[in-house]
Amino acid sequence: MSMTCEQFVELVTEYLEDAMDADTRQRFEEHLALCPGCVIYVDQIREIVRQAGQLQPEDLSAQARDQLLRVFDDWRPK
Repeated sequence: MSMTCEQFVELVTEYLEDAMDADTRQRFEEHLALCPGCVIYVDQIREIVRQAGQLQPEDLSAQARDQLLRVFDDWRPK
């Protein structure tokens, strides 16, 4: 069964965290091999993760830190 771009986007985090079952990973990678837009999307997410991982607490303004903390406090899993 093929995968749509919408389904692909929903699964990117699982893919990057290597938390995907074998069948889903195969369908994900088949879609990735055929969809240039999703290749760009995955590359963008990888770059965001890489850059965010380099941030130090002192890199954030007090306002940005407070906004992030509010987002994390309000976040609930779907």
